[in-house]
Amino acid sequence: MAGLTIGIIIALVVILVMVRTVRIVPQAHAANVERLGRYLRTLDAGLNFVIPFIDRVRPLIDLREQVVSFPPQPVITEDNLVVHIDTVQYFQVTDPRAAQYEIADYIKAIEQLTITTLRNVIGSLDLEATLVSREQISTQLRAVLDDASTKWGVRVNRVEIKAIDPPPTIQEAMEKQMRAERDKRAAILTAEGARQSAILTAEGEKQSAILRAEGAKAAAILEAEGQAEAIGRVFDAVHRHNADPKLLAYQYLQMLPELAKGQGNTFFVIPSEVTGALQAVSKAFGGQGDDGESAKPAAEEKTSGQDGPPALNAPAQPSGGATAYQPASQEAPVQQ
Repeated sequence: MAGLTIGIIIALVVILVMVRTVRIVPQAHAANVERLGRYLRTLDAGLNFVIPFIDRVRPLIDLREQVVSFPPQPVITEDNLVVHIDTVQYFQVTDPRAAQYEIADYIKAIEQLTITTLRNVIGSLDLEATLVSREQISTQLRAVLDDASTKWGVRVNRVEIKAIDPPPTIQEAMEKQMRAERDKRAAILTAEGARQSAILTAEGEKQSAILRAEGAKAAAILEAEGQAEAIGRVFDAVHRHNADPKLLAYQYLQMLPELAKGQGNTFFVIPSEVTGALQAVSKAFGGQGDDGESAKPAAEEKTSGQDGPPALNAPAQPSGGATAYQPASQEAPVQQ
């Protein structure tokens, strides 16, 4: 029984020695080894052996790029306004020995260094410059942090400004200003649209008026040409057929009622050439005697109660002049 107990104890000691001797380090990690309290070496990824009870393996250090978001920090700008800035750090451990022995907590150190550097950078900028200079602030922060963290075995890859929150009163004023700017741009665009619309409407009306005038001009020209052609054809037909003066006198007599239709038409003039035509008409209707003398012109006869055209009062006719006629129903002629 005692031998069994001793064997079990020896087996446990062997297992414990093996566990303390063999160390497996995961990929992208590293571990520092201390021998009797002094740094000995750094274990890389894979299978490693150490001397049990003499060598001590420190906790694993992550060699991957890490992302740390720090809480918003109050910072005073150059124009004495307090803004809260939220930053994000991207860093990576490049020297496990320095990261573990040169500083106690490199994450806490990076946070505090970020806060102090941020206050120095923002303190030289006003609020407007702070809001529009994120890239400049990030570059300055990265330069300062990378220079300070090099001796810690840490490389700062990027520093991003996640948020810049001005005071509530400033935010309200900025929102009002932005609304005013948007309303101004909207009013300008509306005015420009109305102006452009009015210009286009005026141009359209101008073109329309020009086209209507050109159309009226062309129509008037065509109508005048048509009337001229019609008159020319009538004139040619009259001369071609050699119209008899009796026919012309008859046509003129037919137009007399049209001339007398006006309310003020109480007096009109008949050319002397027409009186000759009227005499010819009277000869045609009244006949001719044996001695060859013509009957008196119908215009000089006063008839009452007989068939035929109404009598006309004909004054004396001067040679080559014109004869004025007045309807028989009128009491006195009125010259116009």
